[in-house]
Amino acid sequence: MRSAKGKGAARVAALLCLAILALAGAASPSAAQAPPVAPSAAPSGAPPADADAIPPLRLPAGQTPAKPETDSGNILHLTAYLSATDAQPLRGGVHWRVFNERVELDGSHALVAESIDSTPALTLPDGAFIVHAAFGLAGATKRVTIEGKGVSERVALNAGALRITGMLGDAPLPAAKSQISIYVPERNNSEAKLVANIKSGETIGLPEGNYHAVSTLLDPQTTGAVNSTNSVINADLRVQAGKLTDASLRHRAATMTLKLVSGPSGEALANTSFTILTPGGDVIREMIGAFPSLVLAEGEYVVIARHDNNVYQTNFKVESTLDRDVEVLAK
Repeated sequence: MRSAKGKGAARVAALLCLAILALAGAASPSAAQAPPVAPSAAPSGAPPADADAIPPLRLPAGQTPAKPETDSGNILHLTAYLSATDAQPLRGGVHWRVFNERVELDGSHALVAESIDSTPALTLPDGAFIVHAAFGLAGATKRVTIEGKGVSERVALNAGALRITGMLGDAPLPAAKSQISIYVPERNNSEAKLVANIKSGETIGLPEGNYHAVSTLLDPQTTGAVNSTNSVINADLRVQAGKLTDASLRHRAATMTLKLVSGPSGEALANTSFTILTPGGDVIREMIGAFPSLVLAEGEYVVIARHDNNVYQTNFKVESTLDRDVEVLAK
């Protein structure tokens, strides 16, 4: 049988154990509380989650997303025709300019596009524009409106083409040996308005109408200078819309080489000045040298030679394409 003292000690020990268990329970989490869950790591570079974001649509394998619509559909296709009835458009030589229809403060129209392609495709914003097509000296304008889609426009120039070939005898002239001037004539004045200077064989676009052409034979020199000759051919021509007018202007001329000699077929004397005149006394050219040459139109001429204060003279005749020497005898 335990003593009273032993029973008291046992009771104290039991109370201490209950106190320790109570403290331990307060410090530990409740068994019903769920442990915290660590959030999963987001992929590198991914945007933050958004509760209102719509998940991206996914296309079946092998398909690509369609591109959004832009102004690239506003393409203006242009073709130019010599006349409204032409079936074939011009294939070259057209200069296109597109201007904004809105007038600037200075009264001009802003240039928004330009092309030298025969049939250009120009990307433009929505709006109203003025299209100008130029073919040589011919031109036409047309108003075009772009509203969110492509537009194709035909521009009729009401023009024709003119090609003039200079000839010497039966041979075409090289471009460097002729100049052709084209005029718009008026009553009593065939050369009222100069509109173009072209070379032999060159084609130029012109509005339909009447024209006057003047072909001048040129005389290139070894020094690089180019002299106009007295061989001049004129012609009146009609240009029709949608057609090529092809004309030949034939010169009759030859190259003459001048010499002052002491006897027939003799050596040319240096430091001689020559004056070439018509039989009526009109001066054609003045030249200096031992044997200068020049191109003259077919006909009769007078040449005066001056050497050592002496004056000599002779008459000569030019026949077309017959190049030759003209000798002036110093006696």
